[in-house]
Amino acid sequence: MRTDDFSTAPAQARAGAMFIGATRYSGPLAVLRLYPQWLRMVRDLKRMAGYRWHTIYWEYPCTLGTIAFFTDRDAMLRFARSRHHRRLMQWVTDGTRNATGGYIRLYTAEPDGYTNGIWRAEGDEMAHIPTFTPLSTEAAGPAVRR
Repeated sequence: MRTDDFSTAPAQARAGAMFIGATRYSGPLAVLRLYPQWLRMVRDLKRMAGYRWHTIYWEYPCTLGTIAFFTDRDAMLRFARSRHHRRLMQWVTDGTRNATGGYIRLYTAEPDGYTNGIWRAEGDEMAHIPTFTPLSTEAAGPAVRR
């Protein structure tokens, strides 16, 4: 159901900001050298006020990425200023010895969305929505046909 109350939803759903980024490392040895610094950074991340949840992903041949959720954009940007994150970013961008590419994207959540079942704050029933969310060119969304 459409809602703006995510109080019973998982931590990621309660987040107001999301970070996604990835780095293509110069090889497996660079990833191994990264590991101790990365562990310190993740420890800092989990202790930060505003941290909600994160996961990592891997893409062949040597790309390691992170998706992280925060209560709001300010919490996300405060983490970017943390000492271990700064050190890791300096190490990554030290020429092409350690990494050959990377990107970061920052997203902000809309205040409303959808929940169903056990994650609904209004009740735990599963239910269909009667209309689709309108597109930017529509005043109202069309009916959902079954």
